[in-house]
Amino acid sequence: MKRSLLFCLAASLAIGLHGHASAAAAAQPYDDYEQIHLRSGQLPKVNLTAELLYRILASEIAAQRGEFRAAGQGFFELARDTSDPRLAKKAFQLAVMSRDMDSALQAAQQWVLLAPTDPEAVAASLALSASNGETAGLASALWERIEKAEDKETAVAQAAAIVSKMNDKQVAFDVLEKALREPVHSLPITRMALADAAWAAGDADRALAEAQKALALEPDSEPAAQRALEYGMKVDPEAAIRDARVFIRHHPDAAKVQLLLANHLVVRGDHGGALQIVDAMRERNPEDFDLLYTEAEINYRAQQYEQASKLLHQYIAVQTQRRQAMPDNATNAVADASDARLLLVRIAEKQGKLDEAIEQLRLIDDPAVTFQAQIHMAVLQGRQGNLRQALETINSIKPRHKQESAVIALTKASIYREAGRTEQALQVLIEADKALPGTPEIKYDLGMLYETQGRFDEFERLMLEVIDLAPDNANAYNALGYTFADQNIRLEEAQELLDRALELEPDSPFILDSVGWYLYRTGDHEAALEFLERSYELMPLADVAAHLGEVLWTVGRRTEALRIWREALAKEPDNPTLVRTLERFGVRP
Repeated sequence: MKRSLLFCLAASLAIGLHGHASAAAAAQPYDDYEQIHLRSGQLPKVNLTAELLYRILASEIAAQRGEFRAAGQGFFELARDTSDPRLAKKAFQLAVMSRDMDSALQAAQQWVLLAPTDPEAVAASLALSASNGETAGLASALWERIEKAEDKETAVAQAAAIVSKMNDKQVAFDVLEKALREPVHSLPITRMALADAAWAAGDADRALAEAQKALALEPDSEPAAQRALEYGMKVDPEAAIRDARVFIRHHPDAAKVQLLLANHLVVRGDHGGALQIVDAMRERNPEDFDLLYTEAEINYRAQQYEQASKLLHQYIAVQTQRRQAMPDNATNAVADASDARLLLVRIAEKQGKLDEAIEQLRLIDDPAVTFQAQIHMAVLQGRQGNLRQALETINSIKPRHKQESAVIALTKASIYREAGRTEQALQVLIEADKALPGTPEIKYDLGMLYETQGRFDEFERLMLEVIDLAPDNANAYNALGYTFADQNIRLEEAQELLDRALELEPDSPFILDSVGWYLYRTGDHEAALEFLERSYELMPLADVAAHLGEVLWTVGRRTEALRIWREALAKEPDNPTLVRTLERFGVRP
């Protein structure tokens, strides 16, 4: 499906080194494993016995069922027994899909052992070793590959891709800097690779300096100009914008730089400046109808909803004509029209026109987003208070796999909950947990419903199950830790849980609020205020206001507490946490 031309360009810098076919290839997913023998020599001759066929089929069936860990182990054992590199590659891919990096490294090492001249196998093995912190000799190994390579640009891009998988980005930059030795310093791609690695390591000044060196080596390079703009916005925004305008003046067809600049102008609130750039692009390329969509996005961000809608309808008309002129599979017109309708849905919701939003969702016929559209439609119907219609919509959806079944159950429970029918919501989630017992999202929502009913034993059991299934789920640690702190019980456990949640998501306003509330319970009012103020700045909700106001009131800053409470009451007058807090202190703001 088409991604936003305007607002995804900054993210695209992280994908690869643009402008070089070799670099783009390095970022592609692994080829079909049947192709490996073209690079690595003759395949081993193995008799396809009944037992071997059974093992292959069993592993394939496990993969189709989503049991990637078991399937990967099956293929690894097959590769070891047959010396077939195709099977080792399959084991590597499945281990990555199951996020079992130890098994992925083991499979990658087996793959490179069986196909030592396959650059893809070598790259996979080096990348996994690097991600595990095994960096000794890595720079030398990478330089050796670059030195031997006929295509230096491809080799540099592959080296950059390998170190990008390392967890410690500063170490990754150091390795890459040592690997890219003087003979390749004159290649623009070398400077761009160093720029990206420095940026990932948090060194914006070095990233900008390297991007500027790349641009000096190749003044017409749009990828280098993109990096100079993107990284320069962190160092000196005014200079970065000025330099980008100069580049655009000399390279009026550099669409990516222009769209990236427009994106930054939008973020800075200069919607007029962004629209001027798009207008100039449309004047120069009147047949580039994607710019209609881009202009609509900018108007949407500027809250010019009527103009945005007008442009989107023009864009949909163009895509309809494309669709009528050519078969669906010959264009991306269906996906592009769906993108436009989804933005029209967001506009209608902003304007409170839920009927219009629902109508746009009905018109979406792109199979890639039909499920999303139906789910969204049911949610909006529930928001309108039309519970019967919402349930009819949600019940009409035919899930294609377990993930969609889980989303349907979660959405249905949410619709019931918003309608005040907690028991029906509870029953939906109980049945879903039985049908899909390994789904942490269902267990989490079910646990939170139990918590609202005061069934804390059930709540705790489910949060622990979520943590067991998904050890990186910050929400479960936070929910359990906050509940202990709120009840003023098991505070040592609360601290451990909240520390883990904060480690996973240090900037989450929900977790910051929980930590602040825990610190208040333990008597550390100064630290509590620090966390609660950060949380309220990020998320000025009534629950956070209730906590922040209580701590301010307790330390004698009552005027500030009353101001915070009044602000919250104006937005959420019926918030139970806030109401109970005010009653407890006998305050009537």
